[in-house]
Amino acid sequence: MAWRLPLLAAAALILSGGVLQAGEKKSGFDFMAPETQAMQEDDLSNPGMLSIAEGEALWQARDNPAGTACAQCHGEARQSMRGAAIRYPQVDKQGGRLIDLQERINLCRQEKQSAAPFAYESPELLALTAYVAHQSRGQVIAPSQDAKLDRHRQNGQALFERRLGQLGLSCAACHDAAPGQRLGGSVIPQAHPTAYPLYRLEWQALGSLQRRLRNCLIGMRAEPFPYGAQEMIELEAYLMSRAKGLKIETPGVRP
Repeated sequence: MAWRLPLLAAAALILSGGVLQAGEKKSGFDFMAPETQAMQEDDLSNPGMLSIAEGEALWQARDNPAGTACAQCHGEARQSMRGAAIRYPQVDKQGGRLIDLQERINLCRQEKQSAAPFAYESPELLALTAYVAHQSRGQVIAPSQDAKLDRHRQNGQALFERRLGQLGLSCAACHDAAPGQRLGGSVIPQAHPTAYPLYRLEWQALGSLQRRLRNCLIGMRAEPFPYGAQEMIELEAYLMSRAKGLKIETPGVRP
């Protein structure tokens, strides 16, 4: 697909020397500096592992109105949650809505624990989501084949390719057309969501994929969608379909 960057954005795009072969698929990990890669790979150095420990404590906690823990229903997370992260987003069987892993956790809290949902980007929701996703680390992303997802993925792809904001950029203009190059001093990855929630050094904190998507939209000078918006989850569904075959890395570390 032909594309053209606005003049100011094109001036900031500098070849980094990392040339990808046609059809080659890489995680954002492969675009990082060796020291950042080493930080992610060493659990003692990976700052995201602190949130994994917090998530494990929340998995066992009973401080909710029903007095029940996630572990009481689901048992040992290492067994019951193995593979959960590779197949979300999914269409919720009861509500019929497209939901991601964060919302699935919040729905469980409401239905099984009579507890209020955790706020988006709260330390609790990030930690519990990261803990659940961490159980799939090393597994290959295998999106659900449910036909009900097709429309949502198509909507996500349309949003990925749509030009937005004052700069007239689309997600595809960078992540499909220029991966391995640099924009504003940063290497452009292929936008595969293999490591979320992840610890971003820029944030000095763990963050969700939705936070990263909102950051990108703001950088494009476009109005970001609210947390939990269906557009965000449809975009996530499409990104996961693009990442099929790559491995889950949660918790990742990024610059």
